[in-house]
Amino acid sequence: MAAQAHETVPGDETYGPGTYVDKRFLPVPEDAHRIFKFLASKTPGFSRDPALWDTVRFEGRPDPMIPGPMKSPVVSAALHAMCGVVANELIEIRDEKPASSSGVTVNTDHAGIWLGTTFTAYVNGTDLSSLARSRSLANIFDRDFEKGFGKGPLSLRATALYPTKDSNVWYQLHGSLDAKRTLNSMGINMDVSLKSVSEEYDYIRENVQKWSPDELEMHNVRHGLCGSICYSPEGWRKTEMGKRLAEYPLVNYTHESYAKPTPPVPYPKLSDRRPLAGIKVLEMVRIIAGPTIGVTLASYGADVIRVNCSKLADLNVLQLTLNAGKRTVDLDIKDEKDMARLQELIGDVDVFVQGFRYGSLERKGLGLRSMLEMAAKRNKGIIYVDENCYGPDGPFAERPGWQQIGDAASGASYVMGKSLGYEGGTSVLPPLPISDMTCGLVGALATMLAIRDRAQKGGSYHVVSSLVAADTILLDEAVGLYPVEVVQQTLSPFQFERSSPDQFVSEIMIQVIDGWKRVFPEYVAQDSPFMARFDDSPWGRLDVLQTVARLDDSEATPHWKSPPVPICYHASNMNWA
Repeated sequence: MAAQAHETVPGDETYGPGTYVDKRFLPVPEDAHRIFKFLASKTPGFSRDPALWDTVRFEGRPDPMIPGPMKSPVVSAALHAMCGVVANELIEIRDEKPASSSGVTVNTDHAGIWLGTTFTAYVNGTDLSSLARSRSLANIFDRDFEKGFGKGPLSLRATALYPTKDSNVWYQLHGSLDAKRTLNSMGINMDVSLKSVSEEYDYIRENVQKWSPDELEMHNVRHGLCGSICYSPEGWRKTEMGKRLAEYPLVNYTHESYAKPTPPVPYPKLSDRRPLAGIKVLEMVRIIAGPTIGVTLASYGADVIRVNCSKLADLNVLQLTLNAGKRTVDLDIKDEKDMARLQELIGDVDVFVQGFRYGSLERKGLGLRSMLEMAAKRNKGIIYVDENCYGPDGPFAERPGWQQIGDAASGASYVMGKSLGYEGGTSVLPPLPISDMTCGLVGALATMLAIRDRAQKGGSYHVVSSLVAADTILLDEAVGLYPVEVVQQTLSPFQFERSSPDQFVSEIMIQVIDGWKRVFPEYVAQDSPFMARFDDSPWGRLDVLQTVARLDDSEATPHWKSPPVPICYHASNMNWA
């Protein structure tokens, strides 16, 4: 029997303007297969061979697994499957084994849990959510890279969703890693003595409500700060930035044909059977989205060196999962000797991943055009990966952004607030760092496509992966949102707590993981079939969530051969393997 066409109805009354609700519920694995075909058909450069598409198999529970109407686990599963298909194409280039004869299996529950990767690890037998609750998480780190993040009056709620002078429009305030700078710029007095985080939120809210949403937006643009109006999906699509971003596909990579041509790069044949073995990746990234690109490529066999500067802040907990399979070094590009060392590493790199604002690295000679010139001189193409908030161009392209900014701008926070029954434009973060993780996965997929093309056609390639784009795909009519009754049915078995506008993403994520422990404890347990164990990590025994896609060839299927390590861990004079 042929599959029924996917149909939606406008969800304006349910989830707000510009939303689309499924007319009928599809079991998650079936919906993942449908969305896989949709994304595959919309991705330039992805194979159109139906024989390759038919190699993909989805398995898992039929029911949704996170609060709210958005299908982020389903989209995650589809994107992981696409990575698996490209991996088999790379193996075909290397071994001449037809990709159509190799299967890809994706467990949709695993794909959903993967979105919570950063809080699903176990350190010496204790899970991260328990360590966070007991306030002992900080004790496991020898070096504190957070540099005071979250400490001090008002800091914990400098990043939260607030009502504005317009009661129907909310705003995502974001303290980045320096709450003082954000709050002081708004004239908010931080020398206050308040008894609780709740009182801190109320105090900041009283100040934010003195501003209109447009005043807040212009203030942040003027000062180079993070922040975003909480648009409805329709509201975002009507903005100039929304229109510009909509011109590009979600998985966005381009052959830089104007650059000097370089020949196809012979694929290395190594004892390591993983499809990216021998590919050298250098990443200059922080927080979640950028490191997710590298950690995904590392699982497929790439040799990944992560470059950080120990003078810059990052979040300690992320080292435990997002550095799996990598080596990490400490280099300061403002230092002449460190910059020279960085240039040495770049000289032989296949992929360069950067997560800083557009233009900032160009001024240091590390932008796209500089890298293309380097590739031309060595006669070997490069894949240059930009991970950012708003996409390739447009009026906001150079603005800073975080996961929460993508959620607010795209309409995801607005829809989440509606689904939880809040009034007006009250907005709430989605339940996991979805845009971060999805943005990283999309960046990795686009990079793998570019590596495939470089091996066959030569040349250099540019990848752009955007936080807002990672959110907007969840609100696309072709993907659809779950009906209200499905959302309510999901809440009951998991007993998810109702999240609120004041919460930070990690607080909501821990609540979601609690729900998973109630329904499928075996999947998030230390000995889960989805976990990989390292007995000799720098933190002791470490259990981390594996990459999702599984290939038929167990030696080629993605996995890490080395444990996560801290940021700035290895000697800066090390060389490529």
